[in-house]
Amino acid sequence: MYKIFVGDKPIILTTKVEQETDFKNYLLDTVSIGKVIKELQKKNIQSVRLIGREKELLLKKFLKLLPNVVAGGGKVYNDNGDVLFIYRNNKWDLPKGKAEGKETIDKTAVREVEEETGINGISIIKPLEMTYHIFKRNGKHKIKVTYWFEMHSNYDGPLLPQEDEGITEVAWLNKAQIKEALNNSYANIRGLV
Repeated sequence: MYKIFVGDKPIILTTKVEQETDFKNYLLDTVSIGKVIKELQKKNIQSVRLIGREKELLLKKFLKLLPNVVAGGGKVYNDNGDVLFIYRNNKWDLPKGKAEGKETIDKTAVREVEEETGINGISIIKPLEMTYHIFKRNGKHKIKVTYWFEMHSNYDGPLLPQEDEGITEVAWLNKAQIKEALNNSYANIRGLV
């Protein structure tokens, strides 16, 4: 099962049909993605389930419905076990951004973390799960596919928000601060953290 978020509501890709309650079922092969996005704007709908026959093809078929934007990002820990967060668009988020040219996704993730936060000395520990969300730019919907990595840095210098990207704050957050920040974050970030 995959979840693709539209705001904080998921589109769930599945092979199982269930009785509709606070969600709608549609067939993946014939769905109008525009209709699904509109459906998720209704208050009484908490999710949409897109049903396909073959589990292995669910994500592949879904990703063909809209243009894809590939991004890389990091859940960066410091020596104290704090996690690096950014504040953008009035929400706490993890640093991430689009791949450029032919760079590998791990290089994208490190570059974006450095650019958005001002830190350096980043090492990748391991890949994390990917996240998917639909966003709208210039009147067109797209799917952002983000490859996440657990990272470490012993950087203890000043944090520099990339203001031209709308980032107004960068902070190392401890467990209690993370819990509070996740109350004002995105569903896919809450799942990752």
